[in-house]
Amino acid sequence: MSKSMHEVESGCEDPYASREAPDDVGVSTGAVARRLGVSPTTLRSWDRRYGLGPAARQDGRHRRWTPGDVAMLEEMCRLTAAGVPPAEAARAVLLRPLTPPPPPPQTPAPALRRPGHEGALPLGDVRLECRGLSRAAVRLDAPVMEELLTSFVEEYGLVHAWENVMMPALRAVGRKWASAGDKYVEVEHLLSWHISSALRRVPAAPPLRTDAGPVMLACVPGEQHTLPIEALTAALAELGLPTRMFGAAVPVTALDEAARRIGPRAVVLWSQSRSTASRPLAQHIAAGSWGVKGARHSPVVVLAGPGWAGAPPPGLSRVHALREAIVTLAALYGAEPAALMPPDPEAEEKEDRRGPRTAPAPPAPPALSAQDT
Repeated sequence: MSKSMHEVESGCEDPYASREAPDDVGVSTGAVARRLGVSPTTLRSWDRRYGLGPAARQDGRHRRWTPGDVAMLEEMCRLTAAGVPPAEAARAVLLRPLTPPPPPPQTPAPALRRPGHEGALPLGDVRLECRGLSRAAVRLDAPVMEELLTSFVEEYGLVHAWENVMMPALRAVGRKWASAGDKYVEVEHLLSWHISSALRRVPAAPPLRTDAGPVMLACVPGEQHTLPIEALTAALAELGLPTRMFGAAVPVTALDEAARRIGPRAVVLWSQSRSTASRPLAQHIAAGSWGVKGARHSPVVVLAGPGWAGAPPPGLSRVHALREAIVTLAALYGAEPAALMPPDPEAEEKEDRRGPRTAPAPPAPPALSAQDT
């Protein structure tokens, strides 16, 4: 995030700052739309109807938005989110002086809250696209949320979009909800629904293997949080691995019956909290077997979620993140997800900024194979 955008976001930068900037400064309409959580069509409409366009256009054609332009759009978004009609909000933004009068020297100027600031989510240091999604969620702007989520998955890939955009936004909503009572429950519900919908829209690849049972994914009894295993289900299907997703709070008898009927290669049990995690249940599922006499087999049970604290019971696996789960499960089918998953560009950026190492990094361990499991 550039300094100007960060300062505008945090309220430290004067929103009336000059819109003039050198020719090489500015960002595209698409980038601004993602940062602000509005559609590019909306920005073009504001330009056409109210004159809230970029101060300069590259080569006279392409829009390049300067930090001053973005600050004005920020204020427009805050006013409309607070219920001000767009035409009135635009007039208020355009009529303000570009440079506010300095405060009296004898008294410090009080910190002013801009309209809508109290609804901002506690995001911390995240991608600007995540801020745009969070703004749209606070506005309950379902069409923009759907458009943004679709573009994130298409541009960055499912895994990176989940790690760097979807999850940070969900955590921020959760923190806001916890600190403000039930005020933001509707924001969390709407955001969760649209993330779930975006995950289901990810296209599945042709089957990688047809001679092995599927990965069975389910929440343990009493567990209602399904989004993480929805993301894992979508990621596995994107790699061409067979899956069966059973969703929230699956009873023990249903888990038993499903495993007996489909003969899964692996069973992923998700638990969000320690109160729902049951080690005896996991060991019971791992002890099940099926198939013809003399060739019976049992599933690999994978424990996922923060509820499974501590070391897993003997014979069971535990994963701590989406990428780790994908690697573990893909190995059971002889797949190499590292070659199929795009790298995390955020991690590569950080590595580039870190510069050369003082000593060469140790060689990476060999990829897991079906025999290793």
